[in-house]
Amino acid sequence: MKDDNFLRANNAQHLWHPMGHPGAAKDNAPTIITGAEGSVIKDIDGHETVDAVGGLWCVNLGYSNDVVKDAIAKQLYDLPYYSAFAGTSNPTAIEASYAVREFFEADGMGRVFFTSGGSDSVETCLRLARQYHRIKGAPNRTKFLSLKKGYHGTHFGGASVNGNNRFRINYEPLMPGCFHMPSPYTYRNPYNETDPDVLAQNIAAAMEDEIAFQGAGSIAAFIMEPIQGAGGVIVPGQHFMKLMREICDRHGILMIADEVITGFGRSGDWSGSTHFGVQPDMMCCAKGITSGYFPVGAALMSEAVAEVFETSGEDGAIFHGYTYSAHPVGAAAVTACLSETLRLDTKTNAGLRGTQLYDGCVKLMEKYDIIGDVRGGHGLMTGLELVSDRGAKTPMDMATMKRIHAAAYDAGVMVRLGGNNILMSPPLIITEDEVNRVLTGLDAGFAAA
Repeated sequence: MKDDNFLRANNAQHLWHPMGHPGAAKDNAPTIITGAEGSVIKDIDGHETVDAVGGLWCVNLGYSNDVVKDAIAKQLYDLPYYSAFAGTSNPTAIEASYAVREFFEADGMGRVFFTSGGSDSVETCLRLARQYHRIKGAPNRTKFLSLKKGYHGTHFGGASVNGNNRFRINYEPLMPGCFHMPSPYTYRNPYNETDPDVLAQNIAAAMEDEIAFQGAGSIAAFIMEPIQGAGGVIVPGQHFMKLMREICDRHGILMIADEVITGFGRSGDWSGSTHFGVQPDMMCCAKGITSGYFPVGAALMSEAVAEVFETSGEDGAIFHGYTYSAHPVGAAAVTACLSETLRLDTKTNAGLRGTQLYDGCVKLMEKYDIIGDVRGGHGLMTGLELVSDRGAKTPMDMATMKRIHAAAYDAGVMVRLGGNNILMSPPLIITEDEVNRVLTGLDAGFAAA
């Protein structure tokens, strides 16, 4: 590896970073992370911080799980790659598919299609949803419904069902036939409704109205995150997802649960769908499936959906896939990661530490009036919405947001900004002391503002 002087001199000079302006990165060079252990990361200057972002909602097992690392290393020597396209397979892909099916058995998932990440998994579910209806003799079912504030990746399909214009405007026109319902966002919604159950009924009525307007026979699927992550950690009322499931069933619309963030324990249950008592028709997974140690995602199908494909004629052939689908090294990482996830019972710690983090943020809200709303309390997903005027709910300006972020980092905690939100999703193995360090760092950040 090149020395530190080389890294500093070439930082942001040749590499374009996701989710940022390439020119701005040259003027404000990104922080160079050089090492990590457990829930703590270290930068090129030796400064250590608790990683309250968990990499990017993904390093569930922390940065030092030797079981997963050893599984990856061994597989590199046994079989570093072979295609899993029709006609060939590999041992670790077979083992990984079994492990994933077992993991989500309570969600009714019966089949696994491996991808390279979350965006791929969403794209796979959208495409297979259309194909499902075509097989069943309903080729006009091509449209998709989703929620505003939802995030479903960056491919054209995923961006089209995304509910945040930041991921849409520069790339429009996107895929036609995608329509968005209001988010179950009690802090800001078109009904000015703060009761989550009443808000859920309002959104259900809006969805029924949209289905009637579009024609139920034209809609393939409805996609939603059980808890909206990148949109600001928006937690719906307990009955919201069930209401959406009932509407989908009534109109023959498939329900796709985007569990890319909420799966594998982050929500305090093994899936967000389980948390809300719903069995979807399809699930999108990634991130925690390998704890970020290898780029893998998965699209999961219920037994009922699988049966339609597997008992069909030529229309059931899946002409979709990726060079790295069921990559043997990635598959080895999946099996090891799921085994460790169950052994460590990460969902239990996520529940305990998530409550601690949420309660601590509520106390900070009592101290600082720039905190307009605190969301979370379901596993290790917490969002703080910052405002310059709490009464008017005026979003905090980005200059102040960045100042808070920098001060918190200096005080020992890495958080993520999403507009005027501070988003946190630390490793699921984070300790009580480390959560306290996160809260202390946030306190310093708000004090600086």
